[in-house]
Amino acid sequence: MTQRMYLTCALGAILLIGTGALLSSHAAAGPANRGFKPFPDASGEVQTLSVGGALNQQGPFFQAQGTNGRSCVTCHSNRTAWALAPWEVQQRYLQSAGTDPLFRPVDGATCPNDDFSTPGARLSAYRLVLSKGLIRIGLPVPANADFSITAVDTPCSCADTQNVSVYRRPLPATNLRFLTTVMWDGRESPAGNTLNDSLRSQAFDAIMGHEQAATAPSNAVLDSIVAFERSLYTAQVLDHAAGRLEAEGARGGPEPLMQQPFFIGINNLDAQGQPGTPDVFDLYRAWNHSNQPDRQSVARGEAIFNTRPITISGVAGLNDALGLPVILGTCSTCHNTPNVGDHSVPGPLNIGTAAASERTPDLPLFTVQCKDGSTVQTTDLGRALISGRCSDIGKFKGPILRALAARAPYFHNGSAASLNDVLAFYNRRFNLNLSQQETADLVAFLNTL
Repeated sequence: MTQRMYLTCALGAILLIGTGALLSSHAAAGPANRGFKPFPDASGEVQTLSVGGALNQQGPFFQAQGTNGRSCVTCHSNRTAWALAPWEVQQRYLQSAGTDPLFRPVDGATCPNDDFSTPGARLSAYRLVLSKGLIRIGLPVPANADFSITAVDTPCSCADTQNVSVYRRPLPATNLRFLTTVMWDGRESPAGNTLNDSLRSQAFDAIMGHEQAATAPSNAVLDSIVAFERSLYTAQVLDHAAGRLEAEGARGGPEPLMQQPFFIGINNLDAQGQPGTPDVFDLYRAWNHSNQPDRQSVARGEAIFNTRPITISGVAGLNDALGLPVILGTCSTCHNTPNVGDHSVPGPLNIGTAAASERTPDLPLFTVQCKDGSTVQTTDLGRALISGRCSDIGKFKGPILRALAARAPYFHNGSAASLNDVLAFYNRRFNLNLSQQETADLVAFLNTL
């Protein structure tokens, strides 16, 4: 009872904070907006532009296609960079008394057979989506898997070792031109698929699963959803400290992003694990000469991202794939797509975000026995639930880094509540030894993306 009362009070506080943010005035949006409304976030303002002109909010993306009242926008909101933010989830819960379409047992709850008989029970059932914006993903262990799940230690009701329940953040439905893999585990991107194929498959599966459709969506519906998603570009446009992100020659915001060159394999790693250029981001280089300290901080953070030496070891999917036990890299070694920050080729990595040592008490812990005799403990098997390979346990794709400030928490499981927590993880994992000033500069830069 105490935990539930605490969470209820916390939800009330978030509602007041979130409502205040939404009602605050942000009139000085600037001519680059082309009439699109920016939305406030913790760091400033985020904005979406569309190559199709005005945002059409009447199409299938915004219309329920299934039986439970959900649509794509239920989990991909414009005001949170087309993702799902806990503050908005909490607001919707309170405003609807838990009846908003997001709150459906199929995957909004920790398990479909949770107790929903009382308000307190419902609050507990939906605790992961409320606290971290996590959706339950149910996946079977592949028939050809070279591993078996021998135990599940979980605070949730779903503890099946064959039909596995994992909990993940919905990825943003924007900036999709730069994707090399659809979904955290790449399950919608089998070899040979085009991006359009993968996005259509994702839309189909979301309608049939998350929206619980009784009949398959038409090709016209799928094509409309994919065309809408592919038209969107989202980025931060205003930073409370640094101001407008196109000022003094900077190139922040979605408009330059729309013009950013990209092809699969751009700036990819060579045989030594080095990208073509480590200077992946050059949005704020002009601010090196600014007289404003906050803009200088952003420029320093960008330079740290590009050049700070990192000794990379033990990253499955990278060190082993290249046959290099140690790679002397930077942040841009893995986040190598220019001015975007995701992987420029498909390639899931295990950097340790699902390791047992990083487990939080609200997530399950799986004990996995591999056929080679090894035992692994993880909070999410990741790519292994698609490939069936023990070597893929804990592997996930690297997401696009634009519009970060609007879509906390971070990582696939929401385990990093803030960008400071993200850097704390990397400090632990790769011994970065960042100073307090370097951490502040990196956070300042990441908040402007």
